[in-house]
Amino acid sequence: MTKLREVYGADKVVDQISISEVAMPPNWATYVQNLISPNLRLINRGQLKVDGNVVNLNGEVASEAQKQKILSDVTAQLNPSYVVNSALRMTASDQGMLDQTLGNRVVEFESGSALLTPNGQHILDEMLTAVRKLGSQKLEIIGHTDDQGLRAANVYLSQARATAVKAYFVQKGLDGALITTSGAGPDRPVASNATGDGRARNRRIEFRLSQ
Repeated sequence: MTKLREVYGADKVVDQISISEVAMPPNWATYVQNLISPNLRLINRGQLKVDGNVVNLNGEVASEAQKQKILSDVTAQLNPSYVVNSALRMTASDQGMLDQTLGNRVVEFESGSALLTPNGQHILDEMLTAVRKLGSQKLEIIGHTDDQGLRAANVYLSQARATAVKAYFVQKGLDGALITTSGAGPDRPVASNATGDGRARNRRIEFRLSQ
């Protein structure tokens, strides 16, 4: 509790710890105190759980570099018998940057194909600038279609278009190992398919940060 109050401030700490007879690994209390470092304050909406020699860490951090720094420091405080499970994720700021760059625009393809139009390439060039700012973060590219025609054909087309976007990014120098693709077909519309405008909005490419 003293260590927690040093890191977070006494007014931020609520003591709900109970004492009971439990079997602890050697030097367990020392390891736990070492884990409570100022770096934990970089994590928003987080949780540090130590169960025997298994450490679980989750929450939101501002960047991939920050995430790696925290994990490196945590591992350095423990001996090899400890296992660290990380579920740290980037905050919405990076995802927001991608969403803002794309705006309400649709990456265009030739009708019924995975061939990008010049306007589609122009939008991807702008997205490329944003994606490069993400460093080594992983990106998922998701293709979507409207509900016209056979669902199986739409799923195939949505996957082909997502793959085409990845290929365009890789051609421009991005690391393909950091990019995954999927095709959702017509299953996740953002507008009504009853109108031409709605169908046009549903025929889209989505960019999502992944872990």
